[in-house]
Amino acid sequence: MTYIDAVKASPGNYRTLLENDQVRVLGMTLRPGERDNLHSHPDETVYFVRGSKVKIHLGDGQVAEADIPDGHVMWHEAWTHQVENVGQSELYAVIVESKAGR
Repeated sequence: MTYIDAVKASPGNYRTLLENDQVRVLGMTLRPGERDNLHSHPDETVYFVRGSKVKIHLGDGQVAEADIPDGHVMWHEAWTHQVENVGQSELYAVIVESKAGR
């Protein structure tokens, strides 16, 4: 699968907060009704500062829905997806991408 950098795919939604040899830390914002472009992450830990209801569109066509509360933390292995904010509040997350094994 081709890696699609989130910052390059959706620069209006993702920005690099910190990068070094071990990690890249991104800030991600999605307003209600907004959808980012298809993108990839290596193994990641995500802290949702402000949650919302989302649809996650996976590269294989599957769609998952989640109601993410403020303060929620998740880990996910490398993947490609697209996030759509279907809730009423702005979504803001801090994403820590691992560079181990890259």
